[in-house]
Amino acid sequence: MTSLSTQQLVKAGFLGMFRILFARLVLMGLAVAISACAVLDRRPPEAVVKDRAQARWDALVKGDIEAAYGYLSPGYRSFTSLEQYTKSVSKGFWKSVVVNDAVCTADSCEVGATIEYEFQGRRVKSPYKEKWIREGSNWWFVAG
Repeated sequence: MTSLSTQQLVKAGFLGMFRILFARLVLMGLAVAISACAVLDRRPPEAVVKDRAQARWDALVKGDIEAAYGYLSPGYRSFTSLEQYTKSVSKGFWKSVVVNDAVCTADSCEVGATIEYEFQGRRVKSPYKEKWIREGSNWWFVAG
């Protein structure tokens, strides 16, 4: 059985702590970079909201409920868990969605979309309106 000297143990401990510190710094840097992207988005609110709304609908059409949940307002998510939200969503109902426009005021937007779904064996397209709000530096879907 090989025993490690005190110097080897200290060196191993230092390297382990260095790796942990380095990993934390990398993760903090990524978090800052990602949040900076949201803050530095200089596009008009209509363009930002239209893109976020389309991404949310794309997630719902694909059945990625967890991704869609991430677009819900922080207030809604504070009282509705992912599990509760998942139970409330009809997976597979939507066949396609096209976000047509967004009309915004200072802190809210109304988004117009065309939703395609299947009803009694036929594909149907319907107009749909939804509300988005600005909270902090980002825009969030308001369920309801």
